[in-house]
This record gives sequence, structure tokens and C-alpha cells, in this order.
Amino acid sequence: MDFTLGEELTAVRDLASEIFADTATTERVRAVESTGIDEKLWHSLAEAGLLGIALPEDHGGAGLGMGGLCVVLQEQGKRVAPVPLWPSAVAALVLATHGSEQQSLLSCLADGSARLTLALEEFGAADPASPECVAERAGGGWLLTGTKASVPVPEGTRAVLVSATGDEGPALFVVDPSATGLTWQAADTTSHQPCGHLRLDGTPAEAVGGPAALRDALHRAYVALAAVQLGVAEGALRHAASYLSERKQFGRPLATFQAVAHQLADCYIDIEAMSVTMWNAVTHLDAGEPAERVALVAKWWATDAGQRVVHRVQHLHGGIGVDIDYPVHRHYLWGKQIAGTLGGPSADIDRLGSVLAEVATA
Repeated sequence: MDFTLGEELTAVRDLASEIFADTATTERVRAVESTGIDEKLWHSLAEAGLLGIALPEDHGGAGLGMGGLCVVLQEQGKRVAPVPLWPSAVAALVLATHGSEQQSLLSCLADGSARLTLALEEFGAADPASPECVAERAGGGWLLTGTKASVPVPEGTRAVLVSATGDEGPALFVVDPSATGLTWQAADTTSHQPCGHLRLDGTPAEAVGGPAALRDALHRAYVALAAVQLGVAEGALRHAASYLSERKQFGRPLATFQAVAHQLADCYIDIEAMSVTMWNAVTHLDAGEPAERVALVAKWWATDAGQRVVHRVQHLHGGIGVDIDYPVHRHYLWGKQIAGTLGGPSADIDRLGSVLAEVATA
């Protein structure tokens, strides 16, 4: 398959690249690290129409689907730019597809006046497709009880999409962050991005959809994470190529030594595999085709190869690779954080194996 970007997505990529390059400089990222979110950059993305790039046009978006979103996420990853783009955009896409009662939230996302987030993870080795959080019917609505782990950017969100299991199986719900029975506990993360654990105790919620909605949310989240990780790895390799071309030992640039060049080549191969699998999954999602297998393949490559790239790059930099005044350490931290989100490589390959086994025995 040919995954060359068309004219429209190329223009989106160039615009996103320009905004991130101008705003998410090393100095700016360092300055906002204590808060974890660059509000100026968030509003710049909104003004450029990039926050709603994936949303349908009748909700203030550009109608470019996962392809448009992943182009922007890839550019974000290259600059490790601290904005909560992937959880908010994925939540909005899921609502646009499944949440007929909650679509009034979408225009607020497109103009940058509101953020959404996803609560799909739980503690332990739980499969996110089979949440232990419980949903009980109450009149015309639902009450949720349980704990969700590592919810991205809990503060300042307009709504939270929560996975839970009801009387008809796994499903997806919308919760107001100010609802009764809901409490947040701040959590530290490897990447220093804001995150929290969510406790629900009979918290009112609205249903978005059943198992199909939850599966769609997970598949889109896997692919969005893969897009960010692809950018993180590309940015890390760019730093390595620049540094190793200038740094000399024995009168030669380090990049000319075979042992170094081979490691850089391995990084490039990993990045190409990440790119192909991610765009294959995007193609399936935007075409409305079954995407579970291809989304898991993209996620596994992002988690396994992504952290392999950032690990190699940091070591190739030597001591400066762990110097927090030098930007490459952020790529390592982001790479490790993304690799553990919604399951690490072992969990991803286990889920993929189960999917393939089901196909083989069908």
C-alpha cells in the first residue's frame, strides 16, 4: 500500500510543523514543564483549526478523520510538545461517532475552549476491553462505581469518557468532572505530564454506547498513541544524527564509526516499521473497516520499537543524554510513558495473539 500523504494532509503536516517549531521550542517546553500544559500552544492549535482537524465539518472540524489527527500528533511528538491533544481528540471523535446525546461538547473542543479526556485504564493487568468498573442503571441514567488509573490531564476537562461494565457488557459513558461521588488523586508520571487516578462512587453518568463504542475508543487511542510515539522516535533520531555528526573522537565524527552507524540504522528501520503499521491502521479506521488487529499491531510496534529507539538514542549521546539541560531526555521519558499507556509490549502482543487465535479458529 502507498501511504504517501496527499496534498491536503501534507498541508496540515506543514502547518502543524510550523506551529510546533515556533511555539514548542526547547526553552518554552522547559518553562512550562512545572504545569505540564502549554496553554499558549493549545490556543494556537485551536486558532489554526488543528484541534478539530479530525471532527466532522458540522461540528466545527475539518472532517479529516484519524489521518488528519495522526499527522498533527506525529508533529507534536517530534517536539514533545506538552498539550493534551491525543486524549481530547480521540474522545471527541468517539463522541462524534457514537454519542448522539453529547455532541454539543464537540464545538467547544474545536475552538479550544474545552478539553475532554479518557478514563480507559485500571490498576493491575486488567484488559481495557473488559473494565472492572461497574455501571448500574438508575432511572433514566447510570451510576458508576470503581477506580480508573492514569487518566490524562484530569484538571480543566469538560467531560470524561469512562469505560465500565453494565448489564449488557462493556460500555462507554460520559461523566461530568464535578459530579457527585467523583474524586481525583494526582499521580506522578514518567513524562511529567499531568495525570490522575479517578475514583467513582455511585457517580452519575450518561451512556455513549456499548461494546462497539468502547472498542472504537480503544482502537483510536492505540493508533493515536502510535502516532505520538512515531514523532517522539523521529525527533529523538534527529537529535542523535545532529549530535553524532558534530561530536568527534579520534579525529572523526562519531557517526562515521560502524558500531554507531549500525545503531542509527536500526533506529531508522524501527521508525519505518512504526510508520507503516500506524498508517495501515489509520487507513482501516478512516475507511470504517475492522481495525482491532491492525490497531494492536500499530500499538505493539509503537510500544516495543518506540522505547527501543529512545533507549538507543539516549545511550548514543553518552552523558549528555541524561543532562536535563539537553532536550533528548524528554524523548526518552515520553517514549517510556507512551509505551506503558493502555498496556506495554507484553500486554499488546498477548492481546494480538488472542485476536489472531480467534480468527484462526473461526
